[in-house]
Amino acid sequence: MDDLTRELSGARWRKSSLSGHDGGNCVEVATLSSGHRAVRDTKDRTGPALVFTADAWSVFTAAIKTGHLD
Repeated sequence: MDDLTRELSGARWRKSSLSGHDGGNCVEVATLSSGHRAVRDTKDRTGPALVFTADAWSVFTAAIKTGHLD
């Protein structure tokens, strides 16, 4: 098992408190020890995760907050 796989398997995942409990269209995010962020689909928690650098994640979340992705 490589380091990233090991880290993802032990990651502390979180989803927005605004997400419903019906298993809808939600994602979970984990902050990895490297500072990278991992994102996965709540409907497939054993499936693949996307991993982003801290800088890319900051740009992405800033774009969401300012409405650039609406």
